[in-house]
Amino acid sequence: MPKKKKVAAVITEYRKWSHADVIVGKLLEGYSHQGKDFPDLELVSVYVDQFPENDLSRPLAKRHGFRIFASIFEALTLGGEKLAVDGVLIIGEHGKYPKNAKGQILYPRRRFFAEVVRTFVKCGKVVPVFHDKHLAAEWKDAKWIYDQARKHFVPLMAGSSLPLTWRRPPLQIPNNAAIKGAVQIGYGPLEGYGFHALEAMQCMVERRRGGETGVKAVQCLQGKAMWQALDDRRWAKELLETAMTRVPAHARGDYRQLTTKDDSAAVFLTEYRDGLQAAVAMLNGWAYEGDGGAFCFAANWEGRDKPASTHFYLQQPDPFAHFAYLVRAIEHLVQTNHAPYPVERTLLTTGILDAAMTSAHLGHRRIETPHLDIRYSPAKWPFATDPVPKPTQRQWPGN
Repeated sequence: MPKKKKVAAVITEYRKWSHADVIVGKLLEGYSHQGKDFPDLELVSVYVDQFPENDLSRPLAKRHGFRIFASIFEALTLGGEKLAVDGVLIIGEHGKYPKNAKGQILYPRRRFFAEVVRTFVKCGKVVPVFHDKHLAAEWKDAKWIYDQARKHFVPLMAGSSLPLTWRRPPLQIPNNAAIKGAVQIGYGPLEGYGFHALEAMQCMVERRRGGETGVKAVQCLQGKAMWQALDDRRWAKELLETAMTRVPAHARGDYRQLTTKDDSAAVFLTEYRDGLQAAVAMLNGWAYEGDGGAFCFAANWEGRDKPASTHFYLQQPDPFAHFAYLVRAIEHLVQTNHAPYPVERTLLTTGILDAAMTSAHLGHRRIETPHLDIRYSPAKWPFATDPVPKPTQRQWPGN
């Protein structure tokens, strides 16, 4: 058995069902929060940026024995002068933080990473870092994080749990396939859940012929313009309606009318540098959370006579088992000092999302993205295929 590696968590807030809870909680309570089947990672310290009234970090520290520090440097050195952990988990999601003019939540992800790297430099040693969700709200900060990781040789992994979750059916596009088009359905907040939809789409289309070569332009459309673009064949109706057949829970009625009435619905049109046209359709007003979520995908490629499709299934509520597969990937990162899949995927999805939010803010204009000249090859890291665990009853502090 591998020796347990010590890790520190740097988080915005720790409350029930926050990202800190469904990720860090699995280090404390096991993959299913049942006190068994633990990852080979030991949480020894935490830096918490905000303490809401329903904070769990302090009662859990008493229960499990990890320490809460007042600074990131102290969390990584356990109050000393030398780096005292084998890995760092940055979870900059949730909490009360301002928004910019584009509606992006300014979580302190760059500040967190900067303080982690500053600690590495002062201590003369680096360890692997997991960075939850997109690298930052704005491209300049995301690229800075990526460049700092490369400059200091920090093994960096980032992104969503969706590429790792169950796919119903278990669709995997053949490597080097000549993909003709792709549509990913999403729902929820354009930034927060739009990122998950982009990661789901990207883990599929990155397998196309020639590997990933980057994105040329992005446009966000809303209201009637979404459907005019569909009629103008700027995105594929056949792929959209194929993906819609996989959505397990949705409103009754005409999807065009329902989404047109909802001002949070949108489509992200993504033009890749190699000519691939793909779209993320955030079908708010029609699609919603129930029965495993509504993240569904469809694509067609040479050699097929009809599109293939799948549902990225989310197990909810507890134990939120799709996050267990993200924790397994984090475990691999810390144990081996190698990211299980390229961080460039998340650098690219972060850039697409920022461009889409910019497009919406600037009257839905097309945004050229020469900076998204990002190239990489997909890694062979598996998604979930074993049986979905049953819901569990967790023992919360105070129960």
